[in-house]
Amino acid sequence: MKIKATLDRIPGSMMLFPLLIGATLNTLFPGTPTFFGSFTGALWGGALPILAVFFFCMGTTLSFKATPYIAKKGGALLLTKIGVAAIIGIIAAQFIGNGMVLGGLSVLAIVASMNDTNGGMYMALMGQFGKAEDAGAYSIMSLESGPFLTMVSLGLAGLAGFPWQTMVGAILPMVLGMIIGNLDPDCREFFGKAAPVLIPFFAFGLGAGLDFNKVATAGLTGILLGVAVVVITGSALFVVDKLTGGNGIAGLAAATTAGNAAGVPAAVAAANPAYAEVAGTATIMVAASVIVTAILCPIVTAWYANRLKKKEQFKLQANRAS
Repeated sequence: MKIKATLDRIPGSMMLFPLLIGATLNTLFPGTPTFFGSFTGALWGGALPILAVFFFCMGTTLSFKATPYIAKKGGALLLTKIGVAAIIGIIAAQFIGNGMVLGGLSVLAIVASMNDTNGGMYMALMGQFGKAEDAGAYSIMSLESGPFLTMVSLGLAGLAGFPWQTMVGAILPMVLGMIIGNLDPDCREFFGKAAPVLIPFFAFGLGAGLDFNKVATAGLTGILLGVAVVVITGSALFVVDKLTGGNGIAGLAAATTAGNAAGVPAAVAAANPAYAEVAGTATIMVAASVIVTAILCPIVTAWYANRLKKKEQFKLQANRAS
């Protein structure tokens, strides 16, 4: 059976399906972790330790070295991405309030969805339509991974803040991973390979904390949220990409939600109980945004890249004719 090959055809499948399985089991058989106990019971509520290991492994893949162009491009796209998320979060906070849900939507879901770029999708699109230098920009953009910048954005939005110890704790696993990965390439290769393997396990743990009866409205809202990520962040990133010497393709390719962003609401709720009530719904919506952006972003990017190609061909023909 080609299970993985089949799942790989579906965007975000390694995050989505384990999460849905966990949520289904928790909704239909909520007593399962208590009944089995031991390792099985621990996996039901063990998403946070697995996430800590995941962010450490992710950190080992990040390099301190970057050419000036890569640093400029990556830094510009990174600041734009988190800046737009913070601004939208501030605006949304005026209507939704301190993490309260409105029609299944929360500031936590908005910021988590807009903050983090799907690195695999970005690299794939750059490999097909972009330049190698723009692909390298993700080495800087990947700093947005994890709950740290989401906490910063929520603080800027005027919502419940976080103690400095919690803020440091949120970024510490990734920072330690970065240090070790840059000190030893062998460690980077060893730990870096483990990051994708951990995704279905923490996804199941996150799903096992959800109840479909409470998040029934999140699906449609998540789809709309995904569209908003592509439209809003894509527009801003497109402009910044052009201003930093690009042709706009890199900006459009970065207008996605990363699969690991679905783990951010739970991490934020663990750091501040004020978000515990909305974390479950936010997780479902972020997961939906992952899928929507993974489908919509390549379509928009490919359309624009083909448009540029046709323009270049028209200019060549015009020059030859003259």
